[in-house]
Amino acid sequence: MRQIDLGGEADEGGETDAASGLLALVMTVVELLVEAMEKEAIRRMESGVLGSEEIERLGTQLQAIEAEIEAIKEREGIENEVGELRTELNDLLSEGIEQVYDDHYEELEDE
Repeated sequence: MRQIDLGGEADEGGETDAASGLLALVMTVVELLVEAMEKEAIRRMESGVLGSEEIERLGTQLQAIEAEIEAIKEREGIENEVGELRTELNDLLSEGIEQVYDDHYEELEDE
């Protein structure tokens, strides 16, 4: 099974900073949640559920959240770790979806 390294960067003594790895994981999850919120907001806008004031407020709030995420990543020096973790998670998700797809069609062929 594929593993994702969350250990953070190694210091001069060769030890890893677990806090950095954990923060990178948390920020990655937060980024993914914000992306999901953005997609839901777009869906609601397109369906006409949100009024213009709600759209404006939601857009402002999402921008503020994204700016704070970027500020935290920069301040903590974890931009690269978050990017690498997102890439690894995307690859892992793609592999999982492919496996489910293959298993499903393998079962259909066996029937």
